[in-house]
Amino acid sequence: MKLDWNRKYTTIAIYAFLVIAAGLLFQQVVNDIPPLTKYFGMIGDLLMPFAVGGALAYILNPVLNWIEWNLFPLIFRDKVSRKARRSLSVLLSYLFLILVIGLFGLIVLPQIYDSVMSLIGRSSTYVQQAEALLNYLIDTYGDNELVSQVLQQLYASAETIAKQGYQLLTDVVPMVADWAISLTNSLFDAIMGLIISVYVLLSKETFAAQIKKLFSAFFKKDTVETILSIAHDSNDIFCGFISGKIVDSFIIGVLCFVGTTVMNMPYAMLVSVIVGVTNVIPYFGPFIGAIPSIFLIMLVDPMKGLYFAIFILLLQQLDGNVIGPKILGDSTGLTAFWVVFSVTFFGGLFGFVGMLIGVPTFAVIYSLIRRLAEYCLRNRGLETETSAYASAAHPLLDSSKKPKKQKNAPPQKGKS
Repeated sequence: MKLDWNRKYTTIAIYAFLVIAAGLLFQQVVNDIPPLTKYFGMIGDLLMPFAVGGALAYILNPVLNWIEWNLFPLIFRDKVSRKARRSLSVLLSYLFLILVIGLFGLIVLPQIYDSVMSLIGRSSTYVQQAEALLNYLIDTYGDNELVSQVLQQLYASAETIAKQGYQLLTDVVPMVADWAISLTNSLFDAIMGLIISVYVLLSKETFAAQIKKLFSAFFKKDTVETILSIAHDSNDIFCGFISGKIVDSFIIGVLCFVGTTVMNMPYAMLVSVIVGVTNVIPYFGPFIGAIPSIFLIMLVDPMKGLYFAIFILLLQQLDGNVIGPKILGDSTGLTAFWVVFSVTFFGGLFGFVGMLIGVPTFAVIYSLIRRLAEYCLRNRGLETETSAYASAAHPLLDSSKKPKKQKNAPPQKGKS
């Protein structure tokens, strides 16, 4: 069969294949040439303060908008110029950030420090208990071949851990030096990022207008409007999900601290911070935070560890069915299956950061694919509702709610 190279979709497919192949080839070339890898790594290090500044500005932008457009009109009305209002809003936004960090440092960090020091102080007791347990097993089941093999493996593991610990101590000086250099670089990036974020917040409308101007110089008006619409929707997804998750996790952390304090649990503040921080990860976060917390409490009192496990289960049910839906709503538009997929996939690629931003990132990708599919369907005069493509023998669960809507819907237009 002769291939028609002038057909529209054939040309698009060839271009897409060439772009993907060129990208893979470029990646392979970069990976095989160490100087190029070092060069791109250097560029990444130079751009890191701008990435930190952009991320900080993005996080503080909702606070800035609320202060500028909700708080100031109530206090100053129209007596303050727009420029002065923006400057004061930026200042108050950073004062709010400093206040949050300060409260965390004054209230949370001392209790976490006390919990960690208490845990370290009890470590010798735990070692003695483990040694007593091993001696008991040897005296009771020493003749059992299976138990003997298990005990030998435990002793071998303990010896390996001791050797690794000794090696770690001998390498501690260069490790401390590397850590100090890394800390210095991170501190520099944080300070520069803070300064850059101030400039971004002060001139965010100017940057937005410049980006739109640049797009308008190379693309048609309809294309620019589509790009801006996609960017606006993506911002709504990311901002709604991340800010909602932060508020939701803060509430869960506070409720966990109140509950563990009332039940007189050990390490109440430490486990509450662990539960609150890991709760920002959808689905898997509660398990990631609960397992080490249960283990820490069981070291002190096994029964309280069991009570804590039941408490966390009830707390997560409250979060999943009441608190989370009220705060987040349907900010991503993803079903449970795609949420689990995005957390697993991006978490495997980028670790904790991937698990945190994987859901909104995939939600944006999902939205783009849906837009493209619906655009192509409309151009072909076809239905855009998913229920229209279910078979009559196996309709979708919600299709029974939509027949009248489909029947009375206006006819689809042709190509737009």
